[in-house]
Amino acid sequence: MNYNAALKLFVLVIAQTLLLPALSQANEPDFQDLSAAYYKDHPGKGKYGPLWSPIPIQKYWNPKDFYQPPSSVQGEKTAEQCVECHQSLTPGAFHAWKNSIHANLDNIRNLSSEDARFYKKQKLEDIEKNLRQRGLLRESENLAQVGCIDCHSGVGAKSVDHAKKLIMPDRAACGTCHVEQFTEAESEKAQTWPQGQWPKGHPSHSMDWKANVETAIWAGMPEREIAQGCDMCHYQQNKCDGCHTRHTFSAAEARQPEACATCHNGVDHNEFENFMLSKHGTVYQTQGKAKWNFEAPLKDALTKGGYTAPTCQYCHFEFEGEFSHNLVRKVRWGFNPTPAIADNLQHPWFSERKEAWLKTCADCHSPGFAEAYLTAADKGTIAGLKVEQEARHVIENLYKDGLLTGQKINRPVPPAPEKDAPGGFFQLFWARGNNPSAVERVHADMWEHDLVKLYKGLVHANPGGFTYTEGWSELMKDYAFIMNENTVLREEHARNLPKPAKNGFVEFLTSGYLLGLVLIGAGVAFILTRNKRS
Repeated sequence: MNYNAALKLFVLVIAQTLLLPALSQANEPDFQDLSAAYYKDHPGKGKYGPLWSPIPIQKYWNPKDFYQPPSSVQGEKTAEQCVECHQSLTPGAFHAWKNSIHANLDNIRNLSSEDARFYKKQKLEDIEKNLRQRGLLRESENLAQVGCIDCHSGVGAKSVDHAKKLIMPDRAACGTCHVEQFTEAESEKAQTWPQGQWPKGHPSHSMDWKANVETAIWAGMPEREIAQGCDMCHYQQNKCDGCHTRHTFSAAEARQPEACATCHNGVDHNEFENFMLSKHGTVYQTQGKAKWNFEAPLKDALTKGGYTAPTCQYCHFEFEGEFSHNLVRKVRWGFNPTPAIADNLQHPWFSERKEAWLKTCADCHSPGFAEAYLTAADKGTIAGLKVEQEARHVIENLYKDGLLTGQKINRPVPPAPEKDAPGGFFQLFWARGNNPSAVERVHADMWEHDLVKLYKGLVHANPGGFTYTEGWSELMKDYAFIMNENTVLREEHARNLPKPAKNGFVEFLTSGYLLGLVLIGAGVAFILTRNKRS
């Protein structure tokens, strides 16, 4: 070996032993930075915070700001005492944990490479390596288990003051171990819409609490027990147990469509119903529950998992062949259709995302079928949006002209910070006097419910969900009502307009009396002339 060759080999060895590991570590997410950023941009009570006060149940939806440890248990408690006490006090939670991966980490270490869960062995090693680097595990030490105290006090804690230091785990607490998933989920906040159709990071799970607390009517509602129903879905920004149910925290559970059902259902976004009534859902229900292996990671769903149709998670976690906790990389229409989106679907940002969807569909369908269906879904959504927009203009003009029922005499303003508006979102959750009027309430249902259901039915391939049972047929019913009310209100207004004053003489000349007198006079003249001739 000559000198130059030896020098090159020496440099390569140095790079592999020193430089490459350093670069690798530099690319790894740093938990401290991530956690600090998470807490820094957390909205807490939001910009309307001074207008509302949390009720006790909300400490579970936003533990960062509202959780206080129970005072019923005093003193320092060890990890062993936590388990012993909750085995009898909350046996449901205890057994959920006892049968979980957290309580049985050695089962992961002993997995065969033939097991669909084998990938977890490497993940566990990566977690332990990360914890050692941060001083939460001693060198060569392994996690025996993840117990109550690790989540409710801190990883590796030996004891906790139950009445003073106990915590309710949030996203960052889970991210202490699951840094990769925490990083992926938080990356949703970077999404920026090209024409500003949605604020940065919206709509997404990573910003759903902010979307909640900074909705004016949510903050203004005096009925906090009703408003907190929004919190029960819009807390994914705060915690991970919306998908990974405590205290099992099962990945296999979170990969099944039912895991999404608590939030993604109902009149404003009925994704679960549409999926279950689609052919995809039919295959899942008739084959998947019995035959598919949900322990397999999503990247292996079609091979090791045996999936023969997609699930919610398979489609929405996937992007360009990769799967992660960032669910917005293919989002196009967002939560609901708007003209600002419909008018820009040819923009590269939207076109590239459609291409990504076509690749997802191509895992099971031909490219031709995927293109034809996604194009039909877009055009069907645009058709529904056109109907809704026409009705919106009618409502806005009635409001502008002051013709809505009770508008001038019985229209209280909504609670602060909400501002009055025709067919506004607040009218779904608040009503006083004639605010909203009946026609406005129908329009609120139209854009927030029926148009959204049309769109959701189309993109989830449920024919009844967009043609007849929901969607288009309901839009037509709303449209007919709104147009009818518009005619009735405007005709009534025209009838009640004051009659213009008329000149008496002119009125006499143009009246029927004058015509009658002329006819009588003509008749008399005719008779007199006739008599004279006789």
